[in-house]
Amino acid sequence: MIDTLLQPFQFAFMNTAFLMMAILSVPTSLLSCYLVLKGWSLMGDAISHAVLPGVVLAYLINIPLIIGAFCAGMVCALATGFLAENSRVKQDTVMGIVFSGMFGFGIVLYTKITTDVHLDHILFGNMLGVGPEQLWTAGLIAAFVGVVMIAKRADFMLHSFDPVQAQAVGLHVGWLHYGMLALISLTIVATLSAVGIILSIGLLIAPGAIAYLLTKRFERMLVIAVLVTLISGFLGVYLSFYIDSAPAPTVILILTAIFIVAFIRANIAVRASSNP
Repeated sequence: MIDTLLQPFQFAFMNTAFLMMAILSVPTSLLSCYLVLKGWSLMGDAISHAVLPGVVLAYLINIPLIIGAFCAGMVCALATGFLAENSRVKQDTVMGIVFSGMFGFGIVLYTKITTDVHLDHILFGNMLGVGPEQLWTAGLIAAFVGVVMIAKRADFMLHSFDPVQAQAVGLHVGWLHYGMLALISLTIVATLSAVGIILSIGLLIAPGAIAYLLTKRFERMLVIAVLVTLISGFLGVYLSFYIDSAPAPTVILILTAIFIVAFIRANIAVRASSNP
């Protein structure tokens, strides 16, 4: 019985997958809290889809794929901001147009090139095929994003709640705005090899949404989000071994299940407080 339960840990690729999820848990969880508070969930979705043409173009000109992904993500973020400020169209509509257009452009480019990289691995990741290079890249990005988010958490929090007040107290709102977009782009680059373009948005939304339902204190929200992602990541990778599924979608499903439980719990607590 014990041997069966410990069987996943006997394989190097499974241990690498566990380590990768642990690395990704910190930056994605911390960012998700700010994205949920600021109402930027669709921005994360937009940037995650928009990196595809950057990845393909980077492959064509023979530069590291992470450079192309990061540049494409920033182009999407900057284009969204410019169009939203210079048109009557609302920001969420602009984001939908920009990310779908860039994603479509990436698909067209991909169909015109010959490559050994399967599209499924770009879209959904290949956590069981992660190598040392991807681990180092994700680890360095996670460390950088984590340090910045923790060091500047008060500034980012004020900017998320009230940008006008943040500007009034002397914060550089523009730097915070575009700094957040850059951190989102970097984090998506870190998740690319493991969970892919499409599923990365789950890690950037679900942890913050779950923590938001479980606590009203922002400091606790950050801690809860990280713990939820760590637990979901471990369980998702572990269960995928036994049910013969891909680890990344399994992790997202567990996060979704936890969100449903947190949502029900929050509603029960609200009803209990309103009907003493």
